[in-house]
Amino acid sequence: MSASTTVLPDFISALFWDTDPAAFDPVRHRDFILGRILSAGSMDAIRWARVEFGDDAIRNWIVRHEGRQLSSQQLRFWETVIGLPGDVVSAWIATPERRIWEGRGER
Repeated sequence: MSASTTVLPDFISALFWDTDPAAFDPVRHRDFILGRILSAGSMDAIRWARVEFGDDAIRNWIVRHEGRQLSSQQLRFWETVIGLPGDVVSAWIATPERRIWEGRGER
């Protein structure tokens, strides 16, 4: 995170309705912040994360978590935007655990 940022902007803080975002250490809690933004953030939040953390940090987070917490559509978005390998993304999407959650709520 950039040295100039000490608090999360309001449009990011809203994602942390179940916590106290003022208590976050943006460096120490980077993984938690990134996970929430990548899974539930708006395009503004994603742009902010790209500036504050960088694409390498986002790529590393996604790879370390093997795409968990992200939908297939979100993974395909990141595949295109930051160049995740398509075969790796396809393998993550094809896991049996993911199929349980994909499409829930659709009728």
